[in-house]
Amino acid sequence: MDTMLAGRLHLDTKKFLVEEVPIPEPGPGEVLIEVKAAGVCLSDLHLIDGSISPAHLKCDVLTLGHELSGVIHALGPGLKRDLAIGTRVALQAGQPCRECSTCVRGGTCTSFRGRGVDYDGGWSQYTIAREDTVVPIPDTLPFDQAAIIPDAVSTSYAALVETVQVRSAQAVGVWGVGGVGAHAIRLARMMGAAPIIAVDPLPRARERALAFGADIALDPADPALAEAVLRATDGLGLNYAFDFAGVPRVREQASPLLGNRGALVLVGITTEPLTISEKMTFNLKNKKVFGHYGSSFDHVYELIRLAGSGRLDLAPSVTDHIPLADTAEAIHRLEHKIGDPIRLILVP
Repeated sequence: MDTMLAGRLHLDTKKFLVEEVPIPEPGPGEVLIEVKAAGVCLSDLHLIDGSISPAHLKCDVLTLGHELSGVIHALGPGLKRDLAIGTRVALQAGQPCRECSTCVRGGTCTSFRGRGVDYDGGWSQYTIAREDTVVPIPDTLPFDQAAIIPDAVSTSYAALVETVQVRSAQAVGVWGVGGVGAHAIRLARMMGAAPIIAVDPLPRARERALAFGADIALDPADPALAEAVLRATDGLGLNYAFDFAGVPRVREQASPLLGNRGALVLVGITTEPLTISEKMTFNLKNKKVFGHYGSSFDHVYELIRLAGSGRLDLAPSVTDHIPLADTAEAIHRLEHKIGDPIRLILVP
């Protein structure tokens, strides 16, 4: 039996290992992907440390990785799409269940399965993909950049264009300029938001924010932060404040800086309760709070078109390439923010 390397989390023992496992075979409606690049996300670390748990996994061992690209290596039987061996592809970060009542009606799945969360992902040399999750990519788009579009880029994009629909000349604040927040700045710049104000405690992250298109980059510990935001927005406050850090104190800091009908958008994941201590001004200014998670299949297709046509350059988002066998090193670097990475890419 042919085997491959895979980065697998043993949920019963909470141990992560790169180990040799059989190469899977595609079933009906599936294809086998030879993985070329896979992103390392904070969500992967949350799975390893136990702060996120799979909701639909049917075993106690899981191959991680939900951001990946590669080449179709083999076709399963009964495919409905005209997919061919050798096609360059990215994979959606999950798939609808096709069984819940909303799926049956053609709506948004209420029991969505995450790749590398509820079924095996792409920290491996090969992985299985259901045919509807396969997105062809142009030759102009490198594998490492294509891999990070589902989630690292699409989550920011969906928050900006769908959850609150940012328009040109609107004031946007971005708290947390990591792997997702950095892309929010770049995308907000493309959409014409002005000013774009980045907030991050790390000096290198603030430098990156300015390089990615922020007009101002502030330290959250700066006692003059509120004054700087009001000055930059002509005293009107922010139209939107995005929390990409998932830190409760971010919400406390951002909420008072919203202007009339401003909205706080919670993208970063936290296990802490949601609290906003702002009092009557929250009501008087008609402020709002939105939760946001993930993106739709359409968002990934749109971003691949933007990146493949040169409208969106994701090369600066790739911090380093690390062999799959050394996945533990990538986990360590992201966990401890060594080099302040945007995205580390595993290469099988």
